[in-house]
Amino acid sequence: MRSPSRPLSAACWGFAAVLLLGVGCSRSERGADPSLAFNTLPASRRVIAFGQPIPKGGGIYKLGEPYQIDGQWHSPREDPGYDRVGIASYYAADFHGRRTANGEIFDMWSLSAAHPTLPLPSLVYVTNTENGRTLLLRVNDRGPYVNDRVIDVSRASARYLGFETRGTARVRVRYAGRAPLTGDDRQEQRFLASQPWFRVALSHAPPDADR
Repeated sequence: MRSPSRPLSAACWGFAAVLLLGVGCSRSERGADPSLAFNTLPASRRVIAFGQPIPKGGGIYKLGEPYQIDGQWHSPREDPGYDRVGIASYYAADFHGRRTANGEIFDMWSLSAAHPTLPLPSLVYVTNTENGRTLLLRVNDRGPYVNDRVIDVSRASARYLGFETRGTARVRVRYAGRAPLTGDDRQEQRFLASQPWFRVALSHAPPDADR
C-alpha cells in the first residue's frame, strides 16, 4: 500500500474499498432470502479456488439469441436507452470463482452484475432508490430469473448500495455502454471514489478489516 502521506489515487481507493468490504462477510448465500439461490443460470464449474486472486477480463463480447427460462422468454439486444426501475438482488460465494455467461470469472468482490438481456460485457448505472446511492457496474453475466427482478449484483455492489443484509432493494438501472474486454475497472472505481457516501462509509471502516 502506498505511503499515507501521498494523495489517494483511484487505485488506492480501490484498495480502500477492499478494506471497507471486509465488514460483515460471514454470509455465503445470496442476500437474506433462501429463495435467492437460483437467480442466475446454474453455476458452472469453479475454476478459481477461494482465497486466490480472480483475473479480470478474459471473456468475449456476447449478445446471444432469445432464450427461455422457466417458461419466460428473454431477448438479448443492444438497448442504448435502457432505463428501468425494479428489484435488485445479489449473488456471492456460491458463484465466486466460476465462469460467467461471457467466459469471465465471477468475483463477488468486484463491481459487477448479471442482467438477462444487456450486452456482455457492458456498463450500467445502478441506483438504490431508497438511499440514493449509485454505482457504475460491469455486466458480465446473465440473470436474475426470480420474480421479474431487473438485475443481480455482486456482493460487493450490494454492500455499497446498502442492501446486503436485506437481500433485495428497489433500484434504477441505466445502460452506460460497452465495457472493455480487458476487464479494466478503473472507470467503475473512479466513479465509486467520487461518491460522497463512499467517503463517509470508508471513514467508519475498521483499520484491519478482513476480506
